[in-house]
Amino acid sequence: MSKKDKSKENDSIEEVELNENENTEQEMDQEHTDDAVAVIKDELAREKDRYLRLFAEFENYKKRTARERIEMFKTAGEDIVLSLLPVLDDFERALKEIDKIEDNHFKGVGLINNKLRETLRSKGLEMMEVKQGDSFDSEAHEAITQIPAPDKKLKGKIIDVVEKGYTLGDKIIRYPKVVIGQ
Repeated sequence: MSKKDKSKENDSIEEVELNENENTEQEMDQEHTDDAVAVIKDELAREKDRYLRLFAEFENYKKRTARERIEMFKTAGEDIVLSLLPVLDDFERALKEIDKIEDNHFKGVGLINNKLRETLRSKGLEMMEVKQGDSFDSEAHEAITQIPAPDKKLKGKIIDVVEKGYTLGDKIIRYPKVVIGQ
């Protein structure tokens, strides 16, 4: 073999080696790129999850504050209404006494009572309907005493309502005070 042939053969071997090296480098670059893409995809997925959680948390915050604001407006005058409840009780007692007298001079007291009740009703105040014979519910009534039931049917039931209860919106602001049968 001549020097030219050996040189050509060496050149072709070098070319093959270069091609193999280039292929290996390309494969390594491809693997490196694939790894980088996988890392970026994982990071994107984490950021997307974080964004969605933050968005959901913000939406829950908006809903909660809106509910709290509505509740605050409903019960904004609760202190004033609570301070007027004894006045309503006094009016009720006065009207009972006026009915016993049968004098028309006191009709104005009944009109003032009605006006006050209607004004408070327009602000959300409602009287809780409790009567003798209703079942006692510790969540909605306040038992002030127990007495022997005059009838077996009234055991565990309300015998008398001592003080009426009121709600403001959906909230009970004064529980009815009742006597229950034993």
